[in-house]
Amino acid sequence: MYYLILLLAYSLAQIALGVWIGRRVRTASDFFVAGRSLGPGLLFSTMLAANIGAGSTVGAAALGYRDGLSAVWWVGSAAIGSFVLALWVGPAMRRTAAAHDLRTVGDFFEFRFGVGVRTSLSALLWAGSIFVLAAQLIAISTVLNVVVGLPPSAGCVVGGFLITVYFTAGGLLTSAWVNVVQLTVKLMGFAIALPLALSRVGGWAAVSSLQPTGDYWSPWRGGESGVLYLAVLGPAFVVSPGLIQKIYGARDDRAVRLGVGLNALSLALYAMVPVVLGMIARVRFPDLASHQLALPMVLLHGLPAVVGGLGLAAVFSAELSAADAALFMLTTSLSQDLYRRFVAPGASELQVLRVTRITAVVAGGLGVAVALVAASVITALSIFYTLMSVSLFVPILGGLYVPRARSREALGAIGAGIATVVLRQFAFGGARLHGVTPAMAGLTAAAVVFLTLLVLRRTPD
Repeated sequence: MYYLILLLAYSLAQIALGVWIGRRVRTASDFFVAGRSLGPGLLFSTMLAANIGAGSTVGAAALGYRDGLSAVWWVGSAAIGSFVLALWVGPAMRRTAAAHDLRTVGDFFEFRFGVGVRTSLSALLWAGSIFVLAAQLIAISTVLNVVVGLPPSAGCVVGGFLITVYFTAGGLLTSAWVNVVQLTVKLMGFAIALPLALSRVGGWAAVSSLQPTGDYWSPWRGGESGVLYLAVLGPAFVVSPGLIQKIYGARDDRAVRLGVGLNALSLALYAMVPVVLGMIARVRFPDLASHQLALPMVLLHGLPAVVGGLGLAAVFSAELSAADAALFMLTTSLSQDLYRRFVAPGASELQVLRVTRITAVVAGGLGVAVALVAASVITALSIFYTLMSVSLFVPILGGLYVPRARSREALGAIGAGIATVVLRQFAFGGARLHGVTPAMAGLTAAAVVFLTLLVLRRTPD
């Protein structure tokens, strides 16, 4: 009952904060890009809060429980991608967005390559964003199931309702300020929970004695985890629409470099935390029915009630902040890329804002529906990260740094990347071939087709 009361009070506080801040949001520009006013501090907190979500808490701990040390590459790859975003891609995207009043990644693709590329990618991004939102809701339902025995389906509905309410109030501005609170709870929770959980199982000596598999302590590959996550997650964190749209809200390039750079450094420092918590769960609960229960079980049964409650609040915060990032990406893309671009080009700012809020409610419902049928957090996120890497990475970098690139090169790269992944998935079940993952094959195909079409085109369009 203590844990339930704590999570309910925390949830109500976030809704109240979101609604209060949302009163300042008057236009679609405020909702989409926070008036392009975010400084390094707010950008750092909203980026890191979005990045420490279901995959990097419940998911990464589950991988640490199952596969060992090599699970560090799940969050480590996100850190490497974030450094690239901070120093190169992010500032360039912000300048382009500010100069041409771009509000979504779809806006960038139309500005750079034309409406055909925008339309092709928008549908893909909507589908992918739903999987990210679903992954966060699955994690929320896992926490609620362990804490109060709430059925997973009911947990998904509760999580979807909470996120939709406070996000709908004010979009990026609301998310940025609520993320400050969520990030504070996360950092405090994990900083206190990790050493206490470690001491309660006998210290590092007890953890280091684990040897469930021969490669459990390999830093490069253990089980299904390893350095190959870099091919899936690294590019995805460079071109993630949700992260780029947060960067659109930055006030200048310095805010991007500092805010996103500190986010990347924090991810690198944090990467081992969920992995070690997963290993601690392996010592304490060696026969869990599902490795996805590793983190909630440690926090609920491996710590004093007060510390465990703070840790659970930290995990809950992680899932909520990442979920609102996914909802932001999905909602803004639908309202800007579909409604304002094709349905009502002459719509006023207030009309767009109204449609955006309605879309947020519908998108939240879709996320709940997918969460009810998705297999796991990692499954849902892997689908999204793979699609995003192979479809966005080459066109975004080409659009920024290859002035001669046109729609043919972009569409060719998108088609080649997705077709390669789909073929690998259906023909080989997504298995690695000679160490090459579907994401690696898709990225390679996209780059080769992009460069080939660029060379074959003798004159500019």
